Amino acid sequence: MREATGDDWPQIWPIIREVIREQTTFAYDPGMGEADARRMWMLGAPARTVVAVSDDQVLGTANMYPNRPGPGSHVASASFMVDAAARGRRVGRTLVEDMIDWARRGGFAAVQFNAVVETNVSAVHLYEDLGFRTIGIAPGAFRHPIEGDVGLRIMWLDLHDEAPPR
Repeated sequence: MREATGDDWPQIWPIIREVIREQTTFAYDPGMGEADARRMWMLGAPARTVVAVSDDQVLGTANMYPNRPGPGSHVASASFMVDAAARGRRVGRTLVEDMIDWARRGGFAAVQFNAVVETNVSAVHLYEDLGFRTIGIAPGAFRHPIEGDVGLRIMWLDLHDEAPPR
């Protein structure tokens, strides 16, 4: 796990491109071009973008940031993407744990994920395992290419609560 640099982009972009083209986990335009994706993903301070690597190969990436500006800036949020070939190897867990540590170090009060697709059961299970709870579901808010209209969960982790065992 390390901070992402511009040199990582050629390995990050194919991951992002594939995830958004799948249209199963992110409400991003599947036709998004590389330049727009780079602007959206490679965030500068106070946000942070990281990569999970093995032998100089990017396996996954995350960006993390205040959920909202101003009065909402005490709550963190993030986005995570893992290369299809690396799924099931704890890459996502490593990215999420790193993000939670970043949020704690940064003095955030909580972490809020605004749009977790309810059919993304691996992500939901991971987040729940790390102490997140669903505080609401927007029914039918995501158009899944196979399942049809499914809900988007709002998931919350209070950072004042004691950290769950890992």
